[in-house]
Amino acid sequence: MAIADQVFGFFMPVVNLMGPGSVKEVGVQAKSLGLKKALIVTDAGLEKMGVADQVKEIIEAAGLKVIVFAGAQPNPTDINVHDGLAIFKENKCDLIVSLGGGSSHDCAKGIGLVAGNGGHIRDFEGVNKSKKAMKPLIAINTTAGTASEMTRFCIITNTDTHVKMAIVDWRCTPTISVNDPVMMMGMPPALTAATGMDALTHSVEAYMSTIATPVTDAAALMSIKLIGENLRQAVANGQNFAARNNMAYAQFLGGMAFNNASLGYVHGMAHQLGGFYDLPHGVCNAILLPHVQRFNLNSNPQRLADIAVALGENISGLSVRDAAEKGLDAIVQLSQDIGIPAGLAALGAKEEDFEVMAVNAMKDACSATNPRQAKLEDVIQIFKNAL
Repeated sequence: MAIADQVFGFFMPVVNLMGPGSVKEVGVQAKSLGLKKALIVTDAGLEKMGVADQVKEIIEAAGLKVIVFAGAQPNPTDINVHDGLAIFKENKCDLIVSLGGGSSHDCAKGIGLVAGNGGHIRDFEGVNKSKKAMKPLIAINTTAGTASEMTRFCIITNTDTHVKMAIVDWRCTPTISVNDPVMMMGMPPALTAATGMDALTHSVEAYMSTIATPVTDAAALMSIKLIGENLRQAVANGQNFAARNNMAYAQFLGGMAFNNASLGYVHGMAHQLGGFYDLPHGVCNAILLPHVQRFNLNSNPQRLADIAVALGENISGLSVRDAAEKGLDAIVQLSQDIGIPAGLAALGAKEEDFEVMAVNAMKDACSATNPRQAKLEDVIQIFKNAL
């Protein structure tokens, strides 16, 4: 899929801590950065559960002062970012620690970008709009899906337009990522399912991307394999540690893949659904994924056949086309098995909104690397097919 004469980069945090108990190293890592005061960016739920206090104690034990900002909402907004920024400045913090899933990490990235560059978070929509370094960020993950703890992607909702802004900037890559599966054991089944399908979407779109490389392909296929083998078990029993641990690796590998190969129309379209209706990103991805890949099928059926194999399907004796169809069926079956709604209608999506969402989806930075370029009517039809 890659263009032979194009130069490719590979982006990820400098330090990546994984495995049970890795969160206990956050204080040591924070101290090693030579910083003095941390702002923990998290959501109200994790604060109420006491998880933020646990991390606060770990960092304070290393000698740093800590302030908690629990204002990261699902589908974080520009208002969330600037509320957190005000607290960061008022308390003269020099380190940001994000705690949670993609919402907390993206909100923290937004705070760090504006703290380092000035201006408004809306100034950074697009690719590599920053001019200066983001403030140091340690990202502690509590879900297995978004991979925002290790990527250069930051998605923030513009509260005036209700459009999710895709910020893709190498400077908003976290300094240190932490994936401790123990922190993920309490995730309820619905969240486990949604975030798991988000991870699958990352890997599938990265594998289908026009700028995929052998490096991103390796990460994407292993991610898909691990998800196919472990997501059902993690949803069925959240205390299944082996499944949780493997899903933590799967989502990280998916992040490695899409952070460097980018994504496609699934994400471009899901961002519009999230911005318009404040819907869960992973569920939107899961519903759209088979419909977008069916649209993409003719662009490279062999890649969809590879995905079928990674998901455990036997394609022996099948034509490439039939094997690709089996890949699409396997994605749908996985979604059904873990309780993902069958269509967008169940989420409250309305057909009259599809045209404006399609227009915005085609402008989304994630859509540029989709393997088959669409016309406006094509994107509208995909939305309709997913209804």
